[in-house]
Amino acid sequence: MPTTFEALALLRAASTPAGFVASVNDVANYQRIWTRDGVITGLAALLSQDEELIGTFQATLRTIFAHQHPTGFFPSNVTPASGQASYGGNCGRVDNVSWAVIGLLQFARLAPDGAAFAEPYRPQVVRAFAVLDAWEFNGKHLVYVPQSGDWADEYVQHGYVLYDQLLRVWALELAAGFWPEGGGREWPAKAGAIRAVIGRNYWPDHEAGADPASLYSPNLIHQLQAAPTGFWLMGFNPARVYRQFDLAANALALLLKVGSPAQDAVLLHHLSQRLRAAEGLLPAFDPAIEAPEPLLAELTDNYAYTFRNHAHEFHNGGLWPVWNGWLVAALHQAQRPDLAAALAARLSAANQLNPADPAHWGFYENLHGQTQQPLGVPYCTWSAAGELLAQAYGRGQRLVI
Repeated sequence: MPTTFEALALLRAASTPAGFVASVNDVANYQRIWTRDGVITGLAALLSQDEELIGTFQATLRTIFAHQHPTGFFPSNVTPASGQASYGGNCGRVDNVSWAVIGLLQFARLAPDGAAFAEPYRPQVVRAFAVLDAWEFNGKHLVYVPQSGDWADEYVQHGYVLYDQLLRVWALELAAGFWPEGGGREWPAKAGAIRAVIGRNYWPDHEAGADPASLYSPNLIHQLQAAPTGFWLMGFNPARVYRQFDLAANALALLLKVGSPAQDAVLLHHLSQRLRAAEGLLPAFDPAIEAPEPLLAELTDNYAYTFRNHAHEFHNGGLWPVWNGWLVAALHQAQRPDLAAALAARLSAANQLNPADPAHWGFYENLHGQTQQPLGVPYCTWSAAGELLAQAYGRGQRLVI
């Protein structure tokens, strides 16, 4: 039976005065407060209604907002002992900007006295949206994401990546709801404009075709002809449309109700087929990139310390509990409790795996896409967060959409 005990215990162990660290393991980068990991863990803490953990989420928000860059973007991570902030390696993280705002405004709506805590940060939220506006580069409503510019920082995607656009929509709509006078008509109008662009450019329909006048760029007229169907596209750039299925993006699209009822029905059918074919969790990106796929050349040298993106590992077809937890939440939101329950059971089984210490849940960072064996760092807080989000949504609890 799924239980929250182990996940909550891990979050408590990962709590520091500065916020949630990424893992309780003493591994260099993981003993830091990460914007993305910390916010996702904090959202799970909010739904747990655990007072101590909600307090740690507040500390996490305080840390990342204290280190917002003057330009408006947020740190990749902050080292608690020194207070030193890192804003990324080769490039910064686009998704962190939206995750920070999402975390603050979910806290404002769901935590006791959250509104009072969030209010002083309004100028920083304005600055965050300003930098996202600047990163459009062309004023056409989509942020351009550099390679290594979001959570999958050793993967191949760059350009107009859907995952990052969806997070921006969520952040804008939360801000418009919390400060209806703060953005005037600007924030809801901007969110609506982004939704419209997403609907026209990320859902290929070969039967209906695409109106060239409505597409983001002329490149898409020919690129979309060979694009996969049945799910939301991972993204596109001047050179290509990506063919991989992006689990996080499609989960967010369902959660945020980006699609029409007809599109949701097609996506849910596609997801049900994927779940039926899989033995365990769904890969973050699928299919895995292998020879002779041309994208392999972009993948093999994109790593900081050691190469981890072998086929079916890490970002390259690996299984990530955190994004499967988000998919469980999205399936509940889409009123498919049957699919949600089946995936939630697989998620709990995956999080329990711990070859080093079978008596305790492992909460590994990811698992091998074929063998289902744990990979990466154990005791990761956002793997536990995926567990807690899945279970909370199964109980009927919801984040603010």
